[in-house]
Amino acid sequence: QLQLVESGGGLVQPGGSLRLSCASSGFNSYAIGWYRQAPGKQRELVASIIPGGRTQYADSVKGRFTISRDNAKNTVYLQMNSLKDEDTALYYCNAPAAPQPWGQGTRVTVSS
Repeated sequence: QLQLVESGGGLVQPGGSLRLSCASSGFNSYAIGWYRQAPGKQRELVASIIPGGRTQYADSVKGRFTISRDNAKNTVYLQMNSLKDEDTALYYCNAPAAPQPWGQGTRVTVSS
């Protein structure tokens, strides 16, 4: 099993940016996704990246979020730009095809 540690969340104004990090060990052969869960809503997959670098995004974040990975550092990033109130959520990373125990997540709050 992989241990997943998310970081980088915080409070940001609408239109602002944040970069989230997902650190683990041994996940270089896995596709990794960033998920989020807003209050009262189900967890949703917002972006994913395969080992070769191909990415996919939910329509709600396309053009604003960018997922990337640094295999040498065993880290996957989520660059979030043009943040909106509706991006407020607890953000997690995991392997969509081989789910691991969920980490604690990192909270993103978008508010003026």
